[in-house]
Amino acid sequence: MRAQAGERLLVHGRKVGSPEHQGEILEVRGQDGEPPYLVRFEDGHESLVYPGPDSVVEHGPAESNR
Repeated sequence: MRAQAGERLLVHGRKVGSPEHQGEILEVRGQDGEPPYLVRFEDGHESLVYPGPDSVVEHGPAESNR
């Protein structure tokens, strides 16, 4: 998985009925776009994320929700 700052990370729910989480990638801390990523999620919290197989990077600039 590769990403750039400004793109969106989508984390699909792991169980039926679990909500999807999405956030803006603020910073890429791995080499060549690799994880971990510093992500600001839609509820405003920021977290260092090592995305799993339930995650997808939405390439292209993120639209600001501020």
